[in-house]
Amino acid sequence: MPVESVFPRLEALLPHVQKPIQYVGGELNSTVKPWDECDVRWSLMYPDAYEVGLPNQGVMILYEVLNEREGVLAERTYSVWPDLEALMREHDVPQFTVDGHRPVGAFDVLGVSFSTELGYTNLLTALDLAGIPMEAKDRTEDHPIVLAGGHAAFNPEPVADFLDCAVVGDGEQAVLEITEIIRAWKQEDRPGGRDELLLRLAKTGSVYVPKFYDVEYLADGRISRVVPNRSGVPWRVSKHTVMDLDEWPYPKQPLVPLAETVHERMSVEIFRGCTRGCRFCQAGMITRPVRERSITGIGDMVDKGLKATGFEEVGLLSLSSADHTEIGDVAKGLADRYEEDKIGLSLPSTRVDAFNIDLANELTRNGRRSGLTFAPEGGSERIRKVINKMVSEEDLIRTVSTAYGNGWRQVKLYFMCGLPTETDEDVLQIGDMAVKVIAEGRKASGQNDIRCTVSIGGFVPKPHTPFQWAPQLSAEETDARLEKLRDKIRGDKKYGRSIGFRYHDGKPGIVEGLLSRGDRRVGSVIRAVYEGGGRFDGWREHFSYDRWMKAAEETLPGFGVDVAWYTTREREYEEVLPWDHLDSGLDKDWLWEDWQDALDETEVEDCRWTPCFDCGVCPQMDTEIQIGPTGKKLLPLSVVK
Repeated sequence: MPVESVFPRLEALLPHVQKPIQYVGGELNSTVKPWDECDVRWSLMYPDAYEVGLPNQGVMILYEVLNEREGVLAERTYSVWPDLEALMREHDVPQFTVDGHRPVGAFDVLGVSFSTELGYTNLLTALDLAGIPMEAKDRTEDHPIVLAGGHAAFNPEPVADFLDCAVVGDGEQAVLEITEIIRAWKQEDRPGGRDELLLRLAKTGSVYVPKFYDVEYLADGRISRVVPNRSGVPWRVSKHTVMDLDEWPYPKQPLVPLAETVHERMSVEIFRGCTRGCRFCQAGMITRPVRERSITGIGDMVDKGLKATGFEEVGLLSLSSADHTEIGDVAKGLADRYEEDKIGLSLPSTRVDAFNIDLANELTRNGRRSGLTFAPEGGSERIRKVINKMVSEEDLIRTVSTAYGNGWRQVKLYFMCGLPTETDEDVLQIGDMAVKVIAEGRKASGQNDIRCTVSIGGFVPKPHTPFQWAPQLSAEETDARLEKLRDKIRGDKKYGRSIGFRYHDGKPGIVEGLLSRGDRRVGSVIRAVYEGGGRFDGWREHFSYDRWMKAAEETLPGFGVDVAWYTTREREYEEVLPWDHLDSGLDKDWLWEDWQDALDETEVEDCRWTPCFDCGVCPQMDTEIQIGPTGKKLLPLSVVK
């Protein structure tokens, strides 16, 4: 039977909310397929506002991959703001998709992409609005399978009670495999009910179903072991890895938002993975190995994407885009091709040692010359050795001096506070570095109007990194350290006015730390926060540290643990970590050795250019690093005038 749109009921509510356009749908390149002509139906959620969720590449890719399949439909849903949530509850309007405005509870799967743990309360809001029981144990075969993916899914334990399953790694092939399992189960008239479907998914070895694993604890609160409770369920769940990106040139038809979003551009992922080995970086660790998209593959995606969207800027995305072996040829080829159309190019923050003026000039040739962004991460040479960020102060000063001398007027520098072994002096050296940047910039440019903005975030240890054992700095210590740095910068009469200073206080980082390294016991905190009004915790104006701490104080003591136990406590090698049964491909012994190297301030090279360091990914995943160069050039297209 067709599922009716809730839009007639929703439409009457929209004049009473902010930004109603975000709930209307109908974007260019969006898809609404006939319900009855499909037998597997996905609702894909990014658990944040439309303006953040729509540009998300992961959701956009899966949306297109699924909708290309015959008999499969995928629609998108985002978190609704509290003003609409209140009206939806009052008028009994369920969580809906923006494509067909169909109720999320009617789909086979609710797939949620977590790029950050601070979206967990938004998931609970959506489940409640959709009429889906909040805890997986209360659902029947009439409810959607609630499936998590994204980087935060590499430790789904804090939300294990609310999830039916989780997928770690790349999603393109995974969603198609899951689709076929669901299709077969439905065609067989749903034998064994929901339990049988979840068992079939778990037996693949690459879908994690929390209910099929029991967690046993020691008397001191640590985990004793995580053990399967069904036969045929693997002890460890493997991640998915797409090896040939050229075979997956998505999105082919990028969505063009109706409302303003955080990124107004057409984006192409030029490679996936990173082996720079920054010890704090979960994304770099869990996405190994490096897999490059070919220069011709990039050019083809840009051509089709621009024709499909009309955007005037192309973002070349990856974890370290300037590391693509053909980035110079890619940038020059695209700048040449679209010179008359004035299509601008952009890279995410650039590594200091990968930057050169020729590349920067190509990137800005057709667009506006905005500021440059670099991420030294640590203020002192010593702390950069600890985190394996192999950038010397001389490298940084030389690079920014060259940039200022070639006409740039603004440089932004990203740092972290609270890194392992960090002292006040390490952080105060950020101020010294900013002063040297301004001084050298004035000398190189002959101008005094240049700016350097220092942006600092609190460090949060993440699973599947060498720092997964590290103690986190408390919120109070983080704030005190940043206050000293702020006073130092403001107190500099000669350079202080040229240095912008932006920082986040330490409180959100503690909550993120609780969620990132938490186990199933933390689920009670998340639920209590949600029931206490917690929503949009990634937004400063909605985040409440006090609400989180109150919920933790009410729930965690019953388990014999507290917030500090999860955050500021250092772990030992022998401890079973909540995510050890989820296999990112990284060898735990290698991670521990790298943690010891960090404490010894020992740097490790990038394995793309040196012998293998045996991190475990390539043999474990039966994969290999894939890099160019291809030797091909990106020729202008004859259709471009």
